[in-house]
Amino acid sequence: MTSTDRPQIYLLTPPVFELESFIPRLGAVLDAVEVACLRLALAGRDEDAIARAADACRMAAHERDVAIVIAEHLKLVERHGLDGVHLMDAARSVRLARKELGADAIVGAWCGASKHAGMAAGEAGADYVCFGPMAETPLHNGAIAERALFSWWSEVIEVPVVAEGALTAALVAELAPVTDFFAFGDEVWSAPDPVAALKALAAAMG
Repeated sequence: MTSTDRPQIYLLTPPVFELESFIPRLGAVLDAVEVACLRLALAGRDEDAIARAADACRMAAHERDVAIVIAEHLKLVERHGLDGVHLMDAARSVRLARKELGADAIVGAWCGASKHAGMAAGEAGADYVCFGPMAETPLHNGAIAERALFSWWSEVIEVPVVAEGALTAALVAELAPVTDFFAFGDEVWSAPDPVAALKALAAAMG
């Protein structure tokens, strides 16, 4: 993942999907809007299902020169030709992931709304840190990642930063000057028209 002056799009898969119908939808979205990275973010522990999804999503992504990472499943990265891993425990697994995958792999870290966790992840070798959510959701009642956190980070820290969770077009416009990537998942896939939804969010980036 690389950063430019304009934020880039980091697309998440839904946590559950039917593979045969999802891959064409994914392809249509990737063809319509420029995406820097795709995260396979499947829920559950069905190794066979995750493996099949990893192979299919990798093909869809790499055919379009889009990097693909997988949430959590470090051991599946090299096995399925993925570009890296997204870790949910802030800095705790970053050094291990870097050791296992090597210097060229993408290693990202979810850090909630914690500046300290983000700094620790960056120091441990993360390629990016992810802060969020931007608003309360039914499944989250903890700290919210405020614009001030992104503003401080973009001024002080060189590690790219990702905004993720409960994003709206208004929040995208507000955060665009102070973040490197926007991670969109449910914002896209829960919409009747995922392509139109992502285009609208991309337009709000400026």
